[in-house]
Amino acid sequence: MKFTMRCRGLLLLAALTCGLALAAEDTVEDLQVDTLVKPETCDVLSVMGDTLQIHYTGKLMDGKVIDTSLSRDPLVVELGKRTVITGLEQSLLGVCAGQKIKATIPAHLAYGKKGYPPTIPGDAVLEFEVEVISVLQQTPWQKMVNDVFPVVCLALVPTLLGLVGLYLYKKASAQKQGKKKAKDKKSKKK
Repeated sequence: MKFTMRCRGLLLLAALTCGLALAAEDTVEDLQVDTLVKPETCDVLSVMGDTLQIHYTGKLMDGKVIDTSLSRDPLVVELGKRTVITGLEQSLLGVCAGQKIKATIPAHLAYGKKGYPPTIPGDAVLEFEVEVISVLQQTPWQKMVNDVFPVVCLALVPTLLGLVGLYLYKKASAQKQGKKKAKDKKSKKK
């Protein structure tokens, strides 16, 4: 009897383990990018800050198309500006003009647990086929604006707040001294 119960317990444990392993195969935890077409010459690889023009088709894992740009103008994506879902933006790093990729994007890099009802259910893994039409590298001016300007702004805000505080303090102090002088003049008149 004990041996039979122990065997059943082991069989149940083995079945659960296999079931979990099969379920894990259906979920994607990491971004997967496959190159479908790569041009013979690839002079410029995309990096953060570059602007890309792409055509894409986004699908659920069951093959249902959720969005496509093929019937419209190409989508303009500036890498680092978060104009597209995180997984798609990450898959566009290191590509060149003329390249076609297939990106399998896990839910946490797409629309997450909430999804985008009614089109995209929660925890949906998405698959995007992307054709990169062009890669426009950022100019030194754009790089400065994107990299240096936010840091300068962060330094200016506390400085400006400090100057405003100093001005208000001096103004308040000057008013108090003015009131004291007025009281002194009144007391001298009496």
